[in-house]
Amino acid sequence: MSEKLKIKISIADRVYPLTVETHQEEGLRSASKKIDTMIKQFEQSYAVRDKQDVLAMCALQFAAQVEQKQISISQDNDTALIRLQNLDKKLSELLENKNVLTK
Repeated sequence: MSEKLKIKISIADRVYPLTVETHQEEGLRSASKKIDTMIKQFEQSYAVRDKQDVLAMCALQFAAQVEQKQISISQDNDTALIRLQNLDKKLSELLENKNVLTK
């Protein structure tokens, strides 16, 4: 069983106490730093009324990045599948031709 850690993560000037697995700590701390960096960028670039608006924009940006990565992975998988199907077809044709010649 993994060991649990009690950590405090700060996001948008609020502290969130969490109990996490040891292997999750680094990722959570890194994510909170990225969120705070993004918050500062949005606050500097746009007239923001409150933190909720900035947090919503951060959530949208992170979700869009995840979605784009999934689309890229899907396209890569589709390309690989097509290549494998073409290779299978060529190998089948070669084997069929070899069988015809040996008979």
